[in-house]
Amino acid sequence: MDFLLEFGVRLVAQLQTPTIGFLVGGMLLAAFGSKLTIPSAIYQFIVFMLLMKIGLKGGMEIRNAELSDMLLPLIFATLIGIVVVLLGNAVFSLIKSVKKEDGIATAGLFGAVSASTLAAATVVLDEENMVFEAWVPALYPFMDIAALVLAIVLANVYLKRKNDEDEEPVNYWQIVKDSLRGSALSALILGLLLGLVTNPEAVYDDFYEPLFRGFLSILLLIMGMEAYERLHELKRVAHWYMIYALLAPITHGLIAFGLGYIAHVTVGFSAGGVVLLAVMAASSSDISGPPTLRSAIPSANPSAYIGSSTSIGTPVAIAVCIPLFVALAQIVFDN
Repeated sequence: MDFLLEFGVRLVAQLQTPTIGFLVGGMLLAAFGSKLTIPSAIYQFIVFMLLMKIGLKGGMEIRNAELSDMLLPLIFATLIGIVVVLLGNAVFSLIKSVKKEDGIATAGLFGAVSASTLAAATVVLDEENMVFEAWVPALYPFMDIAALVLAIVLANVYLKRKNDEDEEPVNYWQIVKDSLRGSALSALILGLLLGLVTNPEAVYDDFYEPLFRGFLSILLLIMGMEAYERLHELKRVAHWYMIYALLAPITHGLIAFGLGYIAHVTVGFSAGGVVLLAVMAASSSDISGPPTLRSAIPSANPSAYIGSSTSIGTPVAIAVCIPLFVALAQIVFDN
């Protein structure tokens, strides 16, 4: 009962924060037919700024971190990406009305990580004064790449068996390279490397940190508008995607929270780190995943996997999962 009360209070508070306010605001604009548009170039620049900021901070912290402390969370992050895809594939395989490659692509997108949700979670933890290791966002690519590569491999194997053609084997390394070259992961990895091998503290403090929340608010406004627009697309496909998109973020987050707690007991992983790991697992990719899956699994229906992720999965991850795991962490770690 105490947990439900705590979660309810935090959910209401989360709905009143700028983070959710801008997301809901974007959905309202789209619902009322607003002609407001944010140019694609601005959107891409904002994403670059957010991921560079996260990467720089993570790289600077990794310089002073004990690598042994990072190893277990890193392994768990990779494992979560794999487990989420396998679990989603198993679920959709039971639903005969869902096309196999559509189910795999959806599982892959939900196994990958949303940069905006991760950024929103870091802001909430700062507001809650919940400490987390700054290198935790650096776990992003390990979960992201593991999920996308596995989904692409599963889809390619299925399609080859379906077509029964003697084609060349799947080039796993090429898939990994293509994922690393994506705009989102490239920006994050660049920030990590610069934070590791240079001394970017001055530009970080004077430029990236002050602009972070402002850019995040614009990104969430854009995502709110897109979420509403994608909702119409989602209505044209099986209702199973809606059910999955509602339940998957919470389920995936709880799996990650459990593994994070094991890391806490084993290597002293912080409560905030556990929350961020859970939120990353609860999120579904909004930047790196869609273009990667579009090009790698062209026969999959984007309305299914992108529609379910953007219109339902992301709002659930931000509005429900962030306060849920913050409340759960405060109960678990305060006792």
